[in-house]
Amino acid sequence: MSQRKELPDYFVCPDGLRRCWWCADDDQYIQYHDAEWGKPIADDQQLYEKMCLEGFQAGLSWITILRKRSAFRSAFFDFDIERVAKFSSVRVEKLMLDAQLVRHRGKIESTINNAKRAIDLMDEFGSLASFFWRFEPAKPIVLDRRIEMVPYRPESTALSKELKKRGWSFVGPTTCYSLMQAMGMVNDHLRGCHRWKVIEQQRSGFARP
Repeated sequence: MSQRKELPDYFVCPDGLRRCWWCADDDQYIQYHDAEWGKPIADDQQLYEKMCLEGFQAGLSWITILRKRSAFRSAFFDFDIERVAKFSSVRVEKLMLDAQLVRHRGKIESTINNAKRAIDLMDEFGSLASFFWRFEPAKPIVLDRRIEMVPYRPESTALSKELKKRGWSFVGPTTCYSLMQAMGMVNDHLRGCHRWKVIEQQRSGFARP
């Protein structure tokens, strides 16, 4: 019986740096991995964008969304929360005709709905960041192998339940955990990745809202 080949934990790029396996050799993926993923943020517009794009990713690959991100930004006015909250049904129909987007009516309508719900949260907590960062895990999570990465954690499940209770949609536990990874609430770069230590330093110096 042949042994099952174990998947690698890292991808070593031509520049000699070790990166998490998932960015492989795609230049756009590598740029996202090195410049954005895991970097702690507290900007409401960025947080709203990340949540929306994670919602659009459901059932798709992240690279598909990443390649369409500029089109999404153009269609949703750089994810300006106030403007998107005012989108009409006519605007929805127009977006459904845009081949550069993921033409999923439920996800498009969810983006508009979630903008309205985001405004409610901002009114209540002062900012989206103040709300989201309340769900940061109490204990640091350190991953050494890709097999240790999970699709969701108790904190993302709690966040998902709270958002759904407040009327948000396309915010399941996996989507919420993807947001937590992307916004730096957790550092899910593998410890041997060249970005792990950088993100740890950024998280250490980051002022939680």
